[in-house]
Amino acid sequence: MALRATLSAVKNVASISRRGGFTLLELVLAMGLLAMLVGMVFGISRTSLALGNKVVETQNEEMLNQAFFDFLGQRFAAMPGNTRFDLKYTDGNPILSDLTLQNVPLNFTWSGGSRVAKAVQLSTVRKRDNYLDIVLRYYENEILPDSNTATKTSQLDNKPFAQIVLLKDVAYFEWRVLDGRTMEWQYDWDIQGRLPLQLELKVAFGKDGEELRHVFWLVPKQNPEAFMRQLQQGQGQGQGQGQGQGQGQGQGQTQENP
Repeated sequence: MALRATLSAVKNVASISRRGGFTLLELVLAMGLLAMLVGMVFGISRTSLALGNKVVETQNEEMLNQAFFDFLGQRFAAMPGNTRFDLKYTDGNPILSDLTLQNVPLNFTWSGGSRVAKAVQLSTVRKRDNYLDIVLRYYENEILPDSNTATKTSQLDNKPFAQIVLLKDVAYFEWRVLDGRTMEWQYDWDIQGRLPLQLELKVAFGKDGEELRHVFWLVPKQNPEAFMRQLQQGQGQGQGQGQGQGQGQGQGQTQENP
């Protein structure tokens, strides 16, 4: 009886211990499920971070592009009436161009010193991977031909004293100008004395970048030099007429006195 009671007690203890623990198979399955859950969580987090970074990068690119268009709009709106506008292009894939604005004095600090740029040039520079860099160059002297100072300065003086890369990895960057008299679009402009009515810019960024198109209006402004010449001519004519009238009246009075 005592042996039977002892065996039954051992069986009860063994059954209780089996119910309170886990088998090796259960532990392996639990660890596998936990690894799957952790992998899913990390995968979702990685995807969310990548998507967030992509959204931030896209927003930064859009802000940079809009800032570039705003910068050009401000430059074109601030041009004086005597601005010399020149646009040249070179055929190719992609097309290269040089947009030069002269008689637009700009005062700024460069390399710790005060400098004055009489001409600025927005150029496209082709890289080895066939993408473009958009470079803004500053010139201390006038660089366009048929200028009074351009013929007197050497090629060394016509080199830019400063240049800034505004955009990188541009697929294409193409200008067109609208002639306000003929209302025809053209790819170059070298007419002195007047400005085009509109500028159209088509640009694409990167390999799969979407084409962006922006149109700039050039508000007609009076040339201050021409205005001063007209003013001086008007004053000269007024003085001449006044002197003529005064001399005529004086001669009439001398004839009446006798």
